[in-house]
Amino acid sequence: MDAVLVADDVRREYGETVALDGVSLSVGAGEVFALVGPNGAGKTTLVRALTGTTTVAGSVSVFGEAPSAVGKSRLGVLPQSFAPPARLSARELLAYYAGLYDDPRDVDGVLDDVGLTESAATRYEDLSGGQQRRTCVGATLVNDPDLLVLDEPTTGIDPAGRRALWELLEGLAAGGTTILLTTHYMAEAERLADRVGLLADGGLAAVGTPGDLVAEYGGRPRLEIETDADATALDVGHRVESRPTGIVVEDVSATDIGAVVEALERNGISYGELAWRQPDLEDVYLAVTDSDGSRNRSDGERSLASRGREAGAVQ
Repeated sequence: MDAVLVADDVRREYGETVALDGVSLSVGAGEVFALVGPNGAGKTTLVRALTGTTTVAGSVSVFGEAPSAVGKSRLGVLPQSFAPPARLSARELLAYYAGLYDDPRDVDGVLDDVGLTESAATRYEDLSGGQQRRTCVGATLVNDPDLLVLDEPTTGIDPAGRRALWELLEGLAAGGTTILLTTHYMAEAERLADRVGLLADGGLAAVGTPGDLVAEYGGRPRLEIETDADATALDVGHRVESRPTGIVVEDVSATDIGAVVEALERNGISYGELAWRQPDLEDVYLAVTDSDGSRNRSDGERSLASRGREAGAVQ
């Protein structure tokens, strides 16, 4: 897979604050790559570095060139903070941005793609927060870019609108558009991304497909049981841990749930709600970072951060 975007040992400091701590990654043509992390993890700074809007140590290339040298029609960028002229309508805004390119997409087609056909004549300042964000996404699509960089694209969008935007991005990716997005919605990353980079404390803690990350770091399925009983009260043949709201039985498959319920009754344990959970990206993130979102460096001789840098290449 040819690399569209390559970052090598990218570093950025603001005074004594280290925003990016040696990030290396590579995104292939037609790939959807999601950067996941909490606020302050360095996602926005990394997006700015990758699009050439901030100076960094290390190197970045887009389509084999410096970001500033890339033809404007090939790149679409949506910053986290974007404030277009508020008194223009959604259609007028998209028409304005379309006018910046030699061969733009049809404005009405873009409005339809982002679900704003019925609100096209509404001033931006009168749109809802979600509609405003969809207008901003539309502004990044009018040039039909080969690489789309989206910083928190679905922030402020209601669940229905978010899913509609996911479908749009899936369609763009299926058509060959390379997409780099940042998000703090784990479900968004799992749904859209071919690969995910878990960003913490300015560095990549781990990189891989959602499935591979969950398999390596997410743990096993578990059954969460609401009860006042202590973990030692349940003899079930699985590891049992106490939690503030009850107990958790580890490594429980869906077919094991009946056996656990029988054990609860056999041990005379009163219980309320049962919740069976399979591991997901949230579990992965908690596993590879500390509680404050910093990188967990207690993993033997090599930190997960170094593993992430090694895994950042296109696969």
